[in-house]
Amino acid sequence: PVAASAAASAAASSPLIPRKTMAAKSQPNTFQSMGLAGCTALIAVNFTHPIEVCKTRLQVDGKFSIGTFLRTEGAAAMYKGIQAAWMREASYTSVKLGGYGPIRKLLGADSPDAPFVLKFAAGATSGSIGSCFGNPFDVMKTMMMADAKTNTPLPQLMGRMYKEQGVSGFYRGISANIARACVLNGTKMACYDTAKGFVSGNTGWSRKDARTIFASATISGFCMTCTVSPFDMLRTTLMNQPTDKKIYSGFADAAVKIFRTKGPLAFYRGFFPIWGRFAPQATLQLLVFEQLLKATGFDAI
Repeated sequence: PVAASAAASAAASSPLIPRKTMAAKSQPNTFQSMGLAGCTALIAVNFTHPIEVCKTRLQVDGKFSIGTFLRTEGAAAMYKGIQAAWMREASYTSVKLGGYGPIRKLLGADSPDAPFVLKFAAGATSGSIGSCFGNPFDVMKTMMMADAKTNTPLPQLMGRMYKEQGVSGFYRGISANIARACVLNGTKMACYDTAKGFVSGNTGWSRKDARTIFASATISGFCMTCTVSPFDMLRTTLMNQPTDKKIYSGFADAAVKIFRTKGPLAFYRGFFPIWGRFAPQATLQLLVFEQLLKATGFDAI
């Protein structure tokens, strides 16, 4: 017994044997990850929604002026559509952001040196699935933000949409939204994941360091804007059609008509407001999400 006790003590103190195996952090399961992502999104959207309103107004009206907007509608109009935005974030972003980790693991891309294309595929998949859940609230949010004349309550607007177009009305622009979400989240998560490795390797900061997270999220936000702007423009155009008629039959029809009537640069209308929203939103979301993972005892992305 004495010898056995001594051997156990020696094993416990040996540097070759891990002492905190049981305390090692793990990855959250799918539902835990989605819950934390949903909380993250509901916090971040309150800070970035005013930029989203300005971006949407600029996309639907090339002559939009923030000064005129504030004089005619007041500062409170900066939060038009915030109720729909909360619902959208709770449904869309919880899946988009929270589903990335589990899908990345499923694809075998959870190691730091995993191929970029697999990380992109994981982000694109979670983003596409999330857009299907969030599309109804995306439509409502877009219509509320773009409406310069009235402040229609969310329940009333949803009731009117259902009466005039049925359930299909809530899924207008779904093709553009899925394409946008696929490119956006694929770019966001793959670039963020890859940038973390680059920043960490060149600075000596750990992947969990707030400086690494901030720098990586900033890089990711710029890359997102470059790839997503055309899809964002098309989504806004399709979703902002009147409730009683359809101007465009779908994604391709809208793209062709905008190209013919407004030219290719129209697809990048609102680029700087989009960047102004994506950069802080990506940074806020990823910073808060990583901190929530840490606070709940889970490992970082």
